[in-house]
Amino acid sequence: MEQQLKWTDTLDLAIALAEAHPEVDPRTIRFTDLHAWAVALPEFADDPQRSGEKILEALQQAWIEEIE
Repeated sequence: MEQQLKWTDTLDLAIALAEAHPEVDPRTIRFTDLHAWAVALPEFADDPQRSGEKILEALQQAWIEEIE
């Protein structure tokens, strides 16, 4: 069974996003796109409305760290 990711799984979400969008520099992504891409991940299983700016900032930072 695939792992189901929630907003609190920041590192795992960042890894999944890096794998799904290898051509993207996460430093340049808009939060609206980041949110949409996270929710679109097949393993994402949380309420899309539960994210906020702090969660998206943490996700963006984790993605940056993941590719460095």
